[in-house]
Amino acid sequence: MNRIDSIFADLRRRGAKALMPYLTVGDPDLATTRQLLPAIEKAGAAVCELGLPFSDPIADGPVIQASMNYALERGLRVRQILDAVSQDRPKLKMGLVAMGSYTLVHKVGPAQFVRDAKAAGIDGLIIPDLPLEESSALRDLAGAQGLIFSMLIAPTTPIERAEKIAKASSGFVYLLSRGGITGERTALPPDLGQRVQRLRQVTDLPITVGFGVSTAEQVGQVVGVADAAIVGSAIMRRVAEFREKGSPALVAEVGRFVGELASGLTGVPGVKV
Repeated sequence: MNRIDSIFADLRRRGAKALMPYLTVGDPDLATTRQLLPAIEKAGAAVCELGLPFSDPIADGPVIQASMNYALERGLRVRQILDAVSQDRPKLKMGLVAMGSYTLVHKVGPAQFVRDAKAAGIDGLIIPDLPLEESSALRDLAGAQGLIFSMLIAPTTPIERAEKIAKASSGFVYLLSRGGITGERTALPPDLGQRVQRLRQVTDLPITVGFGVSTAEQVGQVVGVADAAIVGSAIMRRVAEFREKGSPALVAEVGRFVGELASGLTGVPGVKV
């Protein structure tokens, strides 16, 4: 069984929920990212989204865009990322999902990219700019290597199309809490719970929610209705704030914050966001 499937199956048996932090790999440098991975796992992360730096992300807000640019300016390449993951995979229990542009996949070659990701210990892929209608070839390659392939569902996606996206996904469904780009928000959309319940009618996959989740309270609201909360910009903002303070301070701060976020995993009973 794929590690992601195993993690969510175990959580479901225990009636527990997941925290899925996002990290831009290579910000502030690859060595620090490698220190962050065990730190966030210890703090409560079940799965980590590894953001592959790309110059023109389509859905990322200013914090993650700046983070990616910072990594790219230091010459980070996909091969370096996978080599680092391969070294650290044996030390980690949490799932690792690579999230990046199809341009990066195409540059390496889809078949080679998937083989390399599998060999490095990546458990799955999220390719936000690959539409459903053009995804079958990469999905098949990923499936043949035992990788999950999660696709995004937006608030404006009609339920009929959402069902098709869910059926094309594996591992989990990535539900956007709101439209637009990533970034911290003070409140979650009031109809989120309704959209999660509607989606549950057409898929048995775990439903994860991202975009705008940035506090322990919001994590609690999300897992009160869904299976996992994804947090990215709030984490990468802290990475940016601590870059000049050195890796020990940065890793300690991010670990502390992820632990704070994980305190929300018990959910908020009665909250129907």
